[in-house]
Amino acid sequence: MSFDLPRNVILPVDAVDVRLDPGPHPFARDNAAAIAENWQREIAANPALFDGTVVLLSQLAWRDNSLIGRCHAVNYSTFMLWRKQRENSGAEHAYAHAMLVAGDNALVAIRMGRHTVNAGRVYFAAGSFEPVDFRDGLVDVDFNMIREVREETGLDLSAAERGERYHALSTNSGTVIFRRYHEPAPADEIARRISAFVASETDPEIQGPVVIRHAGDLPDGLTSYMKPLIEWHFSGVD
Repeated sequence: MSFDLPRNVILPVDAVDVRLDPGPHPFARDNAAAIAENWQREIAANPALFDGTVVLLSQLAWRDNSLIGRCHAVNYSTFMLWRKQRENSGAEHAYAHAMLVAGDNALVAIRMGRHTVNAGRVYFAAGSFEPVDFRDGLVDVDFNMIREVREETGLDLSAAERGERYHALSTNSGTVIFRRYHEPAPADEIARRISAFVASETDPEIQGPVVIRHAGDLPDGLTSYMKPLIEWHFSGVD
């Protein structure tokens, strides 16, 4: 199966069947020395980095509106080397975005903090899948979305109305799985709540909220894959 899914097109996704393999990822196994050397360079440049645990894919395919794949837990240091050597690596990255839709139909994204790897970049509050996001070996995409939004913004989306299905956009840099989450408050009110949470944090992950009001409202620092997601939302497609 390896990686078999259309690229650069938004796909409807009714189910995500991505399972956690307890064995090592071949990329981690085959590049141990290079991973350690690169990590020393990374933390010298940014001492705030933490070598936690994330997951990397070894397989992903789109079949009958389902994403089917296999992933492995790796250290963040492995992920950092992979970012530089992803071509022909036998590994890919998938991550989930709760597309936060305000009561006035504006989107509420975030700008990442200055001490993070993605400093200044704008996307929806999110983070890589971690082992805690798996239930009996199967990824729980919504648990990941809700957890990451709460950690970064203080918002609790557990009771929010959700879009009927997921969608996915796969590019050479990774696959984003996203779903609309609807909050009844207007965007400015949601942004005020996020800003208050950030101000209360000793070491916040984000600089603050970014409100996007129409398809052409593309803020500085926007990640490349966000533009098609924004256009998709404002086109009114479900």
